[in-house]
Amino acid sequence: MTRLHESMARIEQSRAAGGVRRFTRAETWVHRSLAWVTGVCVLTAACLYFPPLAEIAGRRRLVVAVHEWSGIAIPLPPLLGLASRAFRADAGRLGRFLPHDWRWLRVALRRRRREPGLAGKFNAGQKLYAAFVAGAVPVMAGTGLIMWFPRMTPLVWRTGATFVHDWLFLLIVAAVTGHVRFAAKDPEARRGLRTGYVPQWWVRAEHSLWRPERTEGPRRPQEAGDPEGREHPVETGQPERRVPPAP
Repeated sequence: MTRLHESMARIEQSRAAGGVRRFTRAETWVHRSLAWVTGVCVLTAACLYFPPLAEIAGRRRLVVAVHEWSGIAIPLPPLLGLASRAFRADAGRLGRFLPHDWRWLRVALRRRRREPGLAGKFNAGQKLYAAFVAGAVPVMAGTGLIMWFPRMTPLVWRTGATFVHDWLFLLIVAAVTGHVRFAAKDPEARRGLRTGYVPQWWVRAEHSLWRPERTEGPRRPQEAGDPEGREHPVETGQPERRVPPAP
């Protein structure tokens, strides 16, 4: 083992001593790569969409080329991430809406606040954002290809693709802005994406229905933050193995 590997192992051990593992290296790489590629795509789109930014950027043909290729590259990080078992497990978590997620949404819409006691590894807002991104990326890619190769499709297709592409771009900007805004308010969540580890107190406070492998067993519903004492599924470190609530 080289000195670099030894130092990386020591850093990994020190991080693990200070918290529980939330994301693997593959997952942090996927998120970081996706964020960079999406940022480039959105920035170049803004330079093409808003005339003042277009004047500042200049070199429109170069901006168009960067925008097109960055848009094509957006699906690559998640597709490569499917090689990671942990990434596939978290993708499964994001794709499942459980009863406590619906209750989390009702609380968020009625009281304008989040309910940590009703959140597993990912809360309902994060699951909705992931679902929106998963649906928006293929639509943007498809409409973008129609606009990229205009001679291959009829005029009505190109007109509809332009309309959908432009308005969906505005929705994506709003969604990404909200995502960054919520992340800015939670330094521990950002630390989890940067290092892969989060403190145990943060897990108990923000995602009390998630049970990482290093944390204690499931608590009673009242301890999980549900004032009505309802039982909710507990998410463990390995989602395929459900842990029943304590009697």
